[in-house]
Amino acid sequence: MTGTSTIAVHGDDGLNPGGAVSPPIVQSATFSAESDERFTAVATETRGQAFYTRYGNPNHAQVAAVVAELEGAEAGLVTASGMGAISTIALALLSAGDHVIVQRSTYGGTTSLVTGLLARFGVAFTQVDQTDTDAFARALRPQTRLVLVETPSNPLLELTDLAAVVELAHANDALVAVDNTFATPVNQRPADFGADLVWHSGTKYLGGHSDVSAGVIVGSADLVDRVWQTAIVTGSTLGPIDAWLLLRGIRTLSLRVDRHNANALALARAAEGHPAVRRVRYPGLPTHPQHELAGRQMTGFGGVLGIELRDGRAAAGLLTGLRLAKRAASLGSVSTLVVHPRSMWAGIVDAEQLAATGIGEGLVRVSTGIEDTKDLVADFLAALDAADRPE
Repeated sequence: MTGTSTIAVHGDDGLNPGGAVSPPIVQSATFSAESDERFTAVATETRGQAFYTRYGNPNHAQVAAVVAELEGAEAGLVTASGMGAISTIALALLSAGDHVIVQRSTYGGTTSLVTGLLARFGVAFTQVDQTDTDAFARALRPQTRLVLVETPSNPLLELTDLAAVVELAHANDALVAVDNTFATPVNQRPADFGADLVWHSGTKYLGGHSDVSAGVIVGSADLVDRVWQTAIVTGSTLGPIDAWLLLRGIRTLSLRVDRHNANALALARAAEGHPAVRRVRYPGLPTHPQHELAGRQMTGFGGVLGIELRDGRAAAGLLTGLRLAKRAASLGSVSTLVVHPRSMWAGIVDAEQLAATGIGEGLVRVSTGIEDTKDLVADFLAALDAADRPE
């Protein structure tokens, strides 16, 4: 099977015994064994699903198998959130004295993890401009163990040259882990470019309905097994019902992402010509400085765009004037969600780090939903018109 829709629907067929078309929810914290020998076997099985749910569960295995196949990876595991995923990766692969490279433009939680928690534990870090591949080369040290990549980045929609960065890292014996939340495996597969691990906030596009918090990690079986050993210690365990909801969302991932892509591109084109707008950040626009790179490593450009207003004070007016979009954190929902990143990030990273991100007062992040395109565009244009009127 190679088609994403087919994989999303059938990627776990071998893990769903019985005739139920929709897999049952295995709402059990622990599992019994009929003999000492069987108990020993399930208790020592890596990424098993018949011992204790913190170690694994049938619903976990189903989701992990589908996402791994969608990403072109060997294996996967699930966590309770996207931050649970990246935190588990970092704790599994890094020790005091190691060095990690992270982008300046990345999700604020990732920045906080690296510059706060990991630094406190003796892990050195270097932040780089992801648009400058040479910056990654200059940042590499003999102690570099991990390069953290997010492309497109949150919320500036900047891109990282995956093939080039992976080549540099591997030549230095460093691993590359990629946050593929924005793109989804429908639009981009980092493993195809040699990435060692790929993680998602499954809360976003994979779940797709703003009703579940989850994380997913995929990669080679050996590396995922290594991360799993840390996962059972940290205890970022996804509940069986949440795993089932995540899998249900993934079934329609391709259909939803196609609409997200179309809505974002239409809105980006419409907003780009509005007099209130200084700039639209969206990889699908020819005016994006990395549009050519986006065309090389992405098959679609995603559902998130950034609208930068000429007058930063008008950002609040734009958000207030929207009728269809909801002012809410997160993204990837069937509903269009908007947020003012400068305000939201202020509660995640310190003032110095916030200034280094390049997030301006006039930037509004838009995660397009699956509403009718014409209705969504009309709503934003009307709100932009209102925000542009002098008081």
